[in-house]
Amino acid sequence: MTLADLKSRHSALLAARYSGTRSVSYDGKTVTYGSDAELAAAIADIERRIAALERTDRRVLRPHAVKDL
Repeated sequence: MTLADLKSRHSALLAARYSGTRSVSYDGKTVTYGSDAELAAAIADIERRIAALERTDRRVLRPHAVKDL
């Protein structure tokens, strides 16, 4: 799944949650969540996946000096 797909599903889930509905349609499929907790868990899962794809493995080197070694 691409980052663009995840972001579109994320916005669809948020829109459904804020409107009070539990059914979400994307890519020609409809998913109905049993409760708001299930919908919140789906949103959290999508957010974790987006964060993992957007994360870059940058290494930060910070010089450190210690006296009296």
